[in-house]
Amino acid sequence: MKTFENAANLFSSFLVLLFCGLVHGQSYKVVDTGQSQCFDNNIIIAAPDSGTAFFGQDAQYSGFQPAYQDNGDGTITDLITGLIWQKMLPDAKYDYGECVMFADTSTYAGYTDWRLPTIKELYSLILFSGITGMDEQSSVPYIDTNYFDFRFGGTVIPSERFIDAQYATNTIYRGTTMGDNETMFGVNFVDGRIKGYPTSKDFEIRLIRGRTDYGINAFIENSDSTISDFATGLMWDQTGISIGMDWETALAWVTARNTELYRGYSDWRLPNIKELHSIVDYDRSPSFTNSPAIAEVFFVPMISDEGGNDNYPFYWASTTHFDGPAPDKATYVCFGEALGFMQVPPNSGNYVLQDVHGAGAQRSDPKAGDPNDYPYGHGPQGDVIRIYNYVRVVRNLEVEIGTKDWFGNDDQPQKFWLDQNHPNPFNPTTTIKYELPQRSIVQITIYDLLGGKVTTLVSEKQSAGNKSVIWNATNNRGQLVSAGVYFYQIRVQDPNAIGAGDLVQTRKMILIK
Repeated sequence: MKTFENAANLFSSFLVLLFCGLVHGQSYKVVDTGQSQCFDNNIIIAAPDSGTAFFGQDAQYSGFQPAYQDNGDGTITDLITGLIWQKMLPDAKYDYGECVMFADTSTYAGYTDWRLPTIKELYSLILFSGITGMDEQSSVPYIDTNYFDFRFGGTVIPSERFIDAQYATNTIYRGTTMGDNETMFGVNFVDGRIKGYPTSKDFEIRLIRGRTDYGINAFIENSDSTISDFATGLMWDQTGISIGMDWETALAWVTARNTELYRGYSDWRLPNIKELHSIVDYDRSPSFTNSPAIAEVFFVPMISDEGGNDNYPFYWASTTHFDGPAPDKATYVCFGEALGFMQVPPNSGNYVLQDVHGAGAQRSDPKAGDPNDYPYGHGPQGDVIRIYNYVRVVRNLEVEIGTKDWFGNDDQPQKFWLDQNHPNPFNPTTTIKYELPQRSIVQITIYDLLGGKVTTLVSEKQSAGNKSVIWNATNNRGQLVSAGVYFYQIRVQDPNAIGAGDLVQTRKMILIK
């Protein structure tokens, strides 16, 4: 939390992001994974209690639950992201170049603005209620088949494996894989992974239309070694921990940090896999930018990989990957290269360690065990098995009062509430409503699109309760302002703890004339 002066600096940075069109409330809502069961290292278990083994995993936290609308015209609207999807699958599968042409020329359902999704758009559809079995009958797709048409591999191309259900995106890897292949990141809705694939491979196509800003972060670097992402509504630990640990230990490590108020907070969690994926930066990679595939505001330690080369670690998520006969794996994101031991030439017994799926891939490791038991990795690409992966914690970026021993030292967090102004758009007056849980110092300020202060509506101590204030579209000199986009910000502080910090919320409004 910041003082009024520091918060003003933070808000000015926030406004820059707003003006660039990157933040409109939570513009990048991370759809929940849909995982509802809890697991230990091998089996399904009852939800663990706080302080017991395996507490804090994916199913014990609930985010934006998947919700869809069938529009009746062959399209599906995601009610969380606002993205509009093609429901049906094309009759054929195509390589990357053909996928691009297919999207550019599609008039599906009467629309001409279809496109290939980005990897972050497509990954918003994945559900970890899926199971990768040994065949179709024992598998559950990682997508909601009540809304989206789906087929296993081998349906279109008989020579394929049943798990060959890789879907194309427009995200090209900033590097090459498996030697020197141009590589596209795709989502496999049969085996629950993101991997980089040669662009010459044949892919399924699920086109998208509508908004184009989904997946864009709005990071603010705080002064307490945390990073706030106003697009996703998440706060991240900036540095993470520079040591590997197995999955059970990772969950326990987070619990221990909450006990000691790590970074001043007690509600950290191990991120689910879709939250963790939200901070991947696909414009960065070890071979292209000499950096991990993560936004540069984060610190990631360099490691020595299985080949003795400089690289970057994998990071655990709280999401179990039910891959195979038992739920004994958990998901991770490769912020370094997604290495594997490939036999070159094939079946030669000559194993060559190489980047097989690209930095930014999502795979899974056994939750426990000895990495030395996997000298040449696992699977057809010899995915390296580390088991001891790194940890970066996350919490919800929400305004809380009480968790940091101010506003009455209340043990139960209380929230102040700021409503969207009404009407909006408006001409020439609009009402702003808010609620204070306790007596507070309140400032409500109007800013223009360039970040300039227009006027201050409220600057005083106020009692607890429901409040409202009217803005009549005038500046601090009483002059009418021009039509356009404005922002109103409420800042609240405990009058008995000046300097302890202030709480801020911001909304956008539109003046029309």
